[in-house]
Amino acid sequence: MQKVKVRRSGAVIMANLILLLGSLAYIMILAVINGSLGFICAMGVTIFGSIGIAKTLGDVISMSYGTIIALTIGCGVIRGVLRYFEQYSNHYIAFRLLAVLRDKIFTALRILCPAKLECKQKGNIIAMITSDIETLEVFYAHTISPICIAVVVSTCVFIFVGVISSWYLAFVALLGFIVIGIIIPLISSEKLKEFGVAYRTEFASFSAYFLDSIKGIKDIVINNAGKKREVEVSCRSNVLLAETKKMKKNIGKFTALTELIISIFIFITLAVGIILVNKEMLTLGRMIIGVVTVFGSFGPVVAISALPGNLTQTFASGDRVLNLIEEKPVVISVENGKNLDFENLKIENLSFSYDNKIQILSDINMYANKGEIVGIIGKSGCGKSTLLKLLLRFWEKDSGKILYNDNDIDNINTDSLLDNVTMVSQSTYLFDDTIENNIKIAKPEATQKEVETACKMASVHDFIMTLSDGYKTSVGSLGDNLSAGEKQRIGLARAFLRGSKLILLDEPTSNVDSINEGIILKALKEQKNDKCIILVSHRESTMSIADRVYSIKDGKIM
Repeated sequence: MQKVKVRRSGAVIMANLILLLGSLAYIMILAVINGSLGFICAMGVTIFGSIGIAKTLGDVISMSYGTIIALTIGCGVIRGVLRYFEQYSNHYIAFRLLAVLRDKIFTALRILCPAKLECKQKGNIIAMITSDIETLEVFYAHTISPICIAVVVSTCVFIFVGVISSWYLAFVALLGFIVIGIIIPLISSEKLKEFGVAYRTEFASFSAYFLDSIKGIKDIVINNAGKKREVEVSCRSNVLLAETKKMKKNIGKFTALTELIISIFIFITLAVGIILVNKEMLTLGRMIIGVVTVFGSFGPVVAISALPGNLTQTFASGDRVLNLIEEKPVVISVENGKNLDFENLKIENLSFSYDNKIQILSDINMYANKGEIVGIIGKSGCGKSTLLKLLLRFWEKDSGKILYNDNDIDNINTDSLLDNVTMVSQSTYLFDDTIENNIKIAKPEATQKEVETACKMASVHDFIMTLSDGYKTSVGSLGDNLSAGEKQRIGLARAFLRGSKLILLDEPTSNVDSINEGIILKALKEQKNDKCIILVSHRESTMSIADRVYSIKDGKIM
């Protein structure tokens, strides 16, 4: 297996994730204070018990037995209250930040769309929005606070043991904190990083393939490819399971090592305490207080030593999320340019390639005016759909000009461009909602009459009225309740409802029969008076309504 490495270091990822706290930082500080005081109170139960034993053994303790008992009980009660507020604060921050991260991801996807998203697996993106984001919850709720608590508690224990018992015991404890809380996590983090990244990568790949299988289940059944797909899913599942086992096995090794080292330091602390008592450098009572305090102080640093197992996945998820958020779009939105009120379009010497190698379009020249239907005909793969995407500025042109009202497209505000230009693609995506709401996505404030008028123009109204719930009928997940032709006509109804002055139609009748094609073409012809319609198709019959037709062959206007 090829090694997969995190592009950022763990420290950089952690720093970036912490910076996202912003105004929530004060809640995190409160969580650390509550957690530190809570753990000190938990230790207080055994410490006050050891103080009572020391008093019984003859050490001078100013507190009475009643006070010691009261403080022991009080520590236990306060511990519970503080623990609650610590966890509440951590999870409050975590879930608030998860909402912020999802918002940032959707914002990034909107900026990257559609150019960058055409080459990304949809399942991979879904895995990021769900699994990766949930993994980051561990970081905010169970990583930042424990690290801070470990530092605070360890410092307090070091000072307390040094002052109340012996500095020798304090330095033994400090050495244990450093080894368990710093050295082991650093070593295990470095060793586990590769396994964590490999696991997250394989998990995302599996999610993408599995989602693809679900979306294409109908075609899998039709082509009797179920067995082959099942074998591949099983194979990928086994690969993911193997990566999981590798990661868990190595986490288990470091967990066992941590427990062993804790036992060693407990033994060393007890041995040093006994030596100090034998040499009369420390009373038995004070030795018990010191040793009991050290014994009970490894909890926070143990929590740190256990972090790398989760952090490897957290850093891998964090790196993937940060990569998406920081990814630069192919096309930068224009915000300080000119607004458009469409009248005409001119294309001059336009050339374009996706990878600067294979030329898709070369020296394209054409024009279109309001009140016209302009046809573009050509075989599949000749560059027709790419040309429409360039007219919406989904991709940056390589050379030449795209002029709206004699203004270059690169100088027109993106929002204004999208208000004036609408495209109906070959495949219309329908949300798991009603037909009415799917059409209203083009104009949310539209009235029922406007929706019905648009549907009549798209030759889909009569079909909708045959359904039991009419316009309130749910289209189902991925629009599975509708045929390809019905989806296409709903997409066309969206374009009519939106009312844009330039409508780009990419094979608008490819999935309908000749009767509905005639109805749609008649509706388009009736709409051309105050609009410009650019009609792309490989059918010559579709071009019958065009005022002017351009033929594209091998990326060139013929």
